[in-house]
Amino acid sequence: MSRNRQKAQVAVITGASAGVGRATARLLARRGIAIALLARGRTGLDAAAEEVRAAGGRALPVEVDMADYDQVVAAGQRIEAELGPIDLWINDAFSSVFAPFLQTRPEEFRRAMEVTYLGYVHGTRVALHHMVPRDRGAIVQVGSALAYRGIPLQATYCGAKHAIVGFTEALRCELMHDRSNVKVTMVHLPALNTPQFDWLLSRLPRHAQPVPPIYEPEVAARAIVAAADRPGRREYWVGASTALTILGNRIAPGLLDRYLARTGYDSQQTDRPADHDRPVNLWRPADGPQGRDYGARGSFGGRAHRHSTQAWLSRHRLVTAAGLTGAAVGVLAWRRH
Repeated sequence: MSRNRQKAQVAVITGASAGVGRATARLLARRGIAIALLARGRTGLDAAAEEVRAAGGRALPVEVDMADYDQVVAAGQRIEAELGPIDLWINDAFSSVFAPFLQTRPEEFRRAMEVTYLGYVHGTRVALHHMVPRDRGAIVQVGSALAYRGIPLQATYCGAKHAIVGFTEALRCELMHDRSNVKVTMVHLPALNTPQFDWLLSRLPRHAQPVPPIYEPEVAARAIVAAADRPGRREYWVGASTALTILGNRIAPGLLDRYLARTGYDSQQTDRPADHDRPVNLWRPADGPQGRDYGARGSFGGRAHRHSTQAWLSRHRLVTAAGLTGAAVGVLAWRRH
């Protein structure tokens, strides 16, 4: 494998039982590789494993709480023993709370940070434990536009995603200092139609929703797989909304503060009253042994885009650059005549 382009034979996906992790597992399985599926929910894990096998891959579902470092270490040892050397580790597991910060209890905030932030730290440490001695491998951190721009009602999630960026940047510098061939990259995502809006703890009066534009999780999966193939690139942005959010926050953060203060509450809620009796996955999986399989997609499919032009252009920068260069040459030639 070259430094800039790698093809994994053994991949690990955390948060693989639903949402983006589930969609990514389906896509990688088409390559016929071995995939370790890490999550807490047995029902979702078993269903994800069946999909991987049906697509031509080998599946190893492992029940693990990413907040528990010892469980992650044990999972890594089992994966290496049963599937072989880990080439690719994708960190995607998370949990969170939809609520104003003052309505989020300290123990809930701590638990969400342990799963979402420390889960990435634990996964990365275990991946490096196996990859660094072999001097090869790739780690993909699944991030968000909210890693750079906080929004109201999601202080827990935004805090964790911001922390992941700082941690990953520091780690990348250390790997470069050591001249390691282990690569780490980030993929920052837009609003997605995933089951999180049906199982995250919410204290909102109305049902939570992603802020439009909304994309299907397969859009994210394609970007994550592309990043895994080319982990030498620092980070990937998925969706025009992600690019505009990150760039806009660099240019006019104060303006965004005021805009989100006015619109951020209503835009993250539907007109339906919240169902506070639904399963919540903060402390235990919503798709446990007696739970339902939530799958990759959530309940906003009628409003979700299946493709992103910006994401395609981002993955094919050489083609895009060549096309723009060709267009410029054509314009110049036309003007000369």
